[in-house]
Amino acid sequence: MQYDLVLVGTSFASSFFLKKYLEKSSADTRVLVLERGEFVPHQRRLENARVQPYGAVNYISSGGGGGPTYLNDNPQKPWIFDPSFGGSSNCWTGCTPRFMPNDFRLKSTYKVGLDWSVQYEELEPYYCEAESIMAISGPGITPYPMSRAYPQPAHALSNIDRILQKDYGDLYISQPTARSSINGKRNQCCTSAVCHLCPVQAKFTIENGLAEIYRDPRVEVSYHSQVFQLDTGNDLIHSVVYLKDHQEMRANGDAIALGANALFNPHILTNSGDTNPNTGHYLSEQVGFYCYLYLKDLENFGGSSIITANGFMLYDQVDRSQMAACLIENHNDIFVRYEHGKWRNIVKLKFVFEDIPQFDNVVGKSESAAIPNVHYGTHSDYVSRGYQNLKNRIESLFKSLPVEEIYLDAKPQPSESHILGTTRMHDDPAIGVVDKQLIHHQYRNLFVLGGSVFPAITPGNPTLTISALSLYAADKSF
Repeated sequence: MQYDLVLVGTSFASSFFLKKYLEKSSADTRVLVLERGEFVPHQRRLENARVQPYGAVNYISSGGGGGPTYLNDNPQKPWIFDPSFGGSSNCWTGCTPRFMPNDFRLKSTYKVGLDWSVQYEELEPYYCEAESIMAISGPGITPYPMSRAYPQPAHALSNIDRILQKDYGDLYISQPTARSSINGKRNQCCTSAVCHLCPVQAKFTIENGLAEIYRDPRVEVSYHSQVFQLDTGNDLIHSVVYLKDHQEMRANGDAIALGANALFNPHILTNSGDTNPNTGHYLSEQVGFYCYLYLKDLENFGGSSIITANGFMLYDQVDRSQMAACLIENHNDIFVRYEHGKWRNIVKLKFVFEDIPQFDNVVGKSESAAIPNVHYGTHSDYVSRGYQNLKNRIESLFKSLPVEEIYLDAKPQPSESHILGTTRMHDDPAIGVVDKQLIHHQYRNLFVLGGSVFPAITPGNPTLTISALSLYAADKSF
């Protein structure tokens, strides 16, 4: 059967693309969605979690070795995702800050990295649309320009946040988030700090927010269908090759959209004979360090979400030509200070740095056409210089707090749960794999969606930008 669109995956990238595509399509349009996993309802995830240790995450392929999904020659560097319906919407925390305008012009402003082909001003209306779809809670004043207010009011700040906001104004804000602050489309956040599997459906997921697009009569969904190759000819994709119930099958489409993650998008392309020298390279993600501040005679209390605030004091306020920018998170999960009478005299922060993607961090082939081989060495020296700047400035950053001791991690966290790069965007096919509309430079009926197209890695959480890019690509192309 010939389809108008064959869509790979049901991730944020795929789902927001499909939503816009259906809005612009006729009643006789036919879409096939190929999902490698199954549909695991939220209720079943909760039931499974009840018999597991606290904090265990269900249905996640996150082990250092990659488990059955990918080979990893660096087990100290896991890549975290959920290979089932809704993808990582099932396990994300719901953090949705926008990128800063300078994030899109890193090369022209700071002479490092790459500029994006699409700029903040072009993407801004689609940020607004994605925020509306997710019913984002956020503040009225932000360090980035907004043409439309957030759909829901901001989450309450903690007492520590209010002190820091007094110091820094719009550089310290209630974190924009897809965790509802009021009862609306979804229930209000319960502040129980188990956001990877929200028990009250306060957090946006594809299941609770966009499931209706998969029930559209124009859409057919095939589960347990892992795409591993594309049939090409005359610079077009003619069919998608996938495994279903251990059988090799094909689906023909006028347009194809890859919405797998940054491990599998390039793997599918290289299996298909893609010769672009950048495909699979520049695998990257942000680099995060935890920090605890011990306070004298000041308790940390209040705040209505797992991460209450974002600080931008080390973002565009540092020399990004020399060092990585940093986004600060104030965490509000379960932690105490282990001293009698000082249980709450503590602040838990996370400093999340951007990185300059490295060519030698790469996704390549393995002996199995269905399993990519992942090589990641380390982050760049650009991050190390940003971290050193943090160490030099950390006392002055929090001078308004009565800090007794500062405990800053010397080593980064293994993962920030964001898989980026590997099919990066650029106008020049010698530098990038896709153009600004996320269309492959060689195969002009192929869209490549998601974080794999990021040409530069910002400190901010990428999910909102991934969703806005998919809305933009579908809107501009059909």
